[in-house]
Amino acid sequence: MFDYTFQWRSAMRALPDMLAGALVTFETAALSMFFGVVIALALTVMRETRNPWLRGIGNTWVSIARNTPSLFQIYILYFGLGSMGLHVSSWVALLAGITFNNAGYLAENFRGGLKAVPETQVRAARSLGMSAFQTYRMIVVPQLLRIVFYPLTNQMVWAVLMTSLGVIVGLNNDLTGVTQDYNVKTFRTFEYFAMAAVLYYLIAKAIVAVARLLAWRLFRY
Repeated sequence: MFDYTFQWRSAMRALPDMLAGALVTFETAALSMFFGVVIALALTVMRETRNPWLRGIGNTWVSIARNTPSLFQIYILYFGLGSMGLHVSSWVALLAGITFNNAGYLAENFRGGLKAVPETQVRAARSLGMSAFQTYRMIVVPQLLRIVFYPLTNQMVWAVLMTSLGVIVGLNNDLTGVTQDYNVKTFRTFEYFAMAAVLYYLIAKAIVAVARLLAWRLFRY
């Protein structure tokens, strides 16, 4: 017969530390998205250029990021670089791994978004006397943002969830790391990981809610 008593007191004592870990989790995911977007834009330009070397680098990055596990990418950055004498912290390895992954997926989203903007609109804008910069700023980019906005939101949620992989390289101040520390000390696995799951869920739902509000404000017309 199922017989288990949930230890609310133990769980509540850990809540402040877990909330602090949740903040680290969100900050890491947000930074990975910022750097990921910047790199993804560069990769998108590289993949559209006529230079075969730049196009090859861009395509290779996207292919590796999209077709290998994030766990392996983080392992290589932490243990692989360490074996070659280049030691990075657990947090840096996690951030770099998630950024690498984000950039690959976002570059493909941006590329698809650019393809979805009709070329005739670009030609029409140029025929009206707009410069290339004005065309992209006023015609292409607004439509591109509308197309990739929700994929960006999904990738942000995915980045938050991927931060849990930091525990495999010794990160102990994010949400999963704090949860694991309490688990090791008390063996109250169900309580702590159930609370961590709820916090991850709330973070994800908050991101989606904010994204919907922004979409309503930005794309009403």
